[in-house]
Amino acid sequence: MIIQLESTITTDQKDQLAQQLEKIRYQTNEVNTQFGHYLIGIGKAEFDIRSIGNLPGIKDIHRVSDAYKLVSKKWKVEDTVIDLGDGVRIGTGHFAVMAGPCSIESEEQIASTIEHLQANGIKIMRGGVYKPRSSPYSFRGLGIDGLKMWYEQTREAGIKIITEVMMTEQIDAMIDYVDIFQVGARNAQNFNLLDALGKVDKPVLLKRGISGTVEELLQAAEYIFSNGNERIMLCERGIRSYESAYRNTMDLNAVAILKEKSHLPVIADPSHGIGVRRFVDKIALASVMAGADGVIVEVHQRPEKAFSDGQQTLSYKEAERLYSRLRQTYGLRESF
Repeated sequence: MIIQLESTITTDQKDQLAQQLEKIRYQTNEVNTQFGHYLIGIGKAEFDIRSIGNLPGIKDIHRVSDAYKLVSKKWKVEDTVIDLGDGVRIGTGHFAVMAGPCSIESEEQIASTIEHLQANGIKIMRGGVYKPRSSPYSFRGLGIDGLKMWYEQTREAGIKIITEVMMTEQIDAMIDYVDIFQVGARNAQNFNLLDALGKVDKPVLLKRGISGTVEELLQAAEYIFSNGNERIMLCERGIRSYESAYRNTMDLNAVAILKEKSHLPVIADPSHGIGVRRFVDKIALASVMAGADGVIVEVHQRPEKAFSDGQQTLSYKEAERLYSRLRQTYGLRESF
């Protein structure tokens, strides 16, 4: 169960609550976030929920049978909307497009991408400065210096940044230059990293693991929430299967299921989901129809010369066509 505590709850009231929970043999974990104060109760005994809910200092109480509790829709029926400031919101009713290169390569590339995004009303730029690559000999990013250079240009343009963090040690250096931390598929169950991101007040986009189940993705999000950070987005980016005709198997079923099971925004990544440039737009549009709250796509001025993932990256012209079709499909205003 989830017990929402009043912000004014006293020590005596908390002691009284603890005594009641001890009587019904429920173990509790206290969670403080940016927006709320909760007790998570774990136990199997049947009890009259009113015996807890009517105690002083209790704002609300909810039975949640799911193993993941705080990210479950069973207690929070109103979907979470992430506010990035400057009118940029992500969640139900606030469709978002995040676009940019796989890797941040140069100052000129950043400027070109920003010009493209501004011309198309895109408010969030994606890009990697730390790149987890299958080969140790591939380009692995410009690091913190590249992030600072990127940040300077985006701030002048009013563009938000989403980029991947790979290790807990990188968080402090990155935090002043990032609007959304991205956790990649390879770190989807890096619980030390998830714990650490739960302690920062920055939104986190959590990608599904390469072979991860929907349940495992929700449990990973629970790690972040239970450590104090409610500003989480779930990302379906395709899973590994036996199929070799495309890079990954984009599980659009998961988009619909996640929207039903969780109150968190759900973002689709069609670039990694299929990994074939000419099909990215089709999978992006299908994601919208499945219920996604946004898409994150790879875009480059010259995909054939991109330092990484060129085979799944849209050119500016291809991206502009997708933006137009997304607006038509979703019924959007001019900017995302």
